[in-house]
Amino acid sequence: MQVTDRITGGVLVALGAAAAWFGSRLPAVPGQDIGPAAFPMLIGFGLICCGALIALGVGQSFEAPEPAEPSSAPKPRLGAVGVIIPPALLLFYAYASETLGFLLTAFIMVLVAGLALGSRLSIAIPVAIGGPILVHLAFAKLLRVPLPQGLIPAPW
Repeated sequence: MQVTDRITGGVLVALGAAAAWFGSRLPAVPGQDIGPAAFPMLIGFGLICCGALIALGVGQSFEAPEPAEPSSAPKPRLGAVGVIIPPALLLFYAYASETLGFLLTAFIMVLVAGLALGSRLSIAIPVAIGGPILVHLAFAKLLRVPLPQGLIPAPW
């Protein structure tokens, strides 16, 4: 185990503990079983578990050694320019989501991100269709957070 794994794991444990603690301090919403504290606490406890596993070196025996020859993994198509893709997609969401709606905006974002990272079109399109639908279902049905309807309103 490397010292950097211990440091990284410790930072994740501390970050998770802070998220869980601050999340637990959020006030409850009257009439709801699950309030605003649930999500930060869930993420916090997940970070604590993952950080502890990293710090303890669990799973290092499962890591495959790096190949000496160049990998056949798909390369990002845009190279170093691809660094601007995530912030550009966030700006796109901020400006387009009210007009286009969540489903269409998220479809475009996932498709562009997948293709920019080297995904094949046969994989990027189903993920771009299914991902936003699942996220919308989670926010609309489970969390009861309204998302922009736009041009393609959700049928639920």
